[in-house]
Amino acid sequence: MPGKQSNHTIKRSQTGGKRSRLTSPIRRKKPGFFLRLLRRIPRWAWWIGGLSIVSVYIVFFYYLLVSPYSFRWRALYGEVNYPEGYDIHGIDVSHYQGDIDWEVLRNQGTIDDCPIRFVMIKATEGSTKIDENFEENFFQAREFGFTRGAYHYFSKHSSAAEQARFFIQTVNLEKGDLPPVLDVEQKPERQSKEDFKRSVLEWLQLVEKHYGVKPILYTYYKFKMENLDDSVFDQYPYWIAHYYVDSVEYQGQWKFWQHTDAGTLPGIKGHVDFNIYNGSYYDLRQLTIGSQETIGVDAYRDED
Repeated sequence: MPGKQSNHTIKRSQTGGKRSRLTSPIRRKKPGFFLRLLRRIPRWAWWIGGLSIVSVYIVFFYYLLVSPYSFRWRALYGEVNYPEGYDIHGIDVSHYQGDIDWEVLRNQGTIDDCPIRFVMIKATEGSTKIDENFEENFFQAREFGFTRGAYHYFSKHSSAAEQARFFIQTVNLEKGDLPPVLDVEQKPERQSKEDFKRSVLEWLQLVEKHYGVKPILYTYYKFKMENLDDSVFDQYPYWIAHYYVDSVEYQGQWKFWQHTDAGTLPGIKGHVDFNIYNGSYYDLRQLTIGSQETIGVDAYRDED
């Protein structure tokens, strides 16, 4: 109609001639702080981070599958590497193995398809502690025909003389038993190396005087090299603890080698230490108390 503007024309004039939107515009959400921070990281930093992660994985799998320490990981899942060239195998036990079924162990227990020839049994620790399973283990080992031995765990909290007397009072070694064993794994921090050597030697001499045989000295080979590096200890049969290796690195003479702490056997729950003797069965029997008087070549042949 002349002289009148439509509502649509009026609205266009009020908005500057632009057609109004019927819906509100969509607003994009602003990125979060961490996302904005990640966007600011330069490309070279991403490369370094990626390479670091890959390196960690490589080290991890090397540790589990290739390194010497992978031996324990594999052993825990049933794969134990046995030292080559040794036929005389044994174990050492304490209360950590719980109640042992000695009959099953004798009838079914083998290590690398060889019979178990000897058992080392924890007897005492320090000057007051007797292993709770010692008497049972010590008795049963002999009853089921194993060559047995007893060991003392050397404590840094009491004197060598007190510990020697305690072991002597507790352990009655008989003819055919292995010599007493001293297990040394710790040195008092405030004690000098020379005083520590004298202390260990005192225990060995007191026990030797009582039983009439030289005790066996057990310790890790690095510990021996660092703390018992004296020729005076070479006169004692050495039982070396050295795990996860194919051969003993110790250059001196040794009689026993504890080569793993992850062995498994019928009759024993959980894991148990495996050992080998560096010699023949005849040599092992010759090492026992009173063996020079009772064990000969013919007896050795009969037992085999």
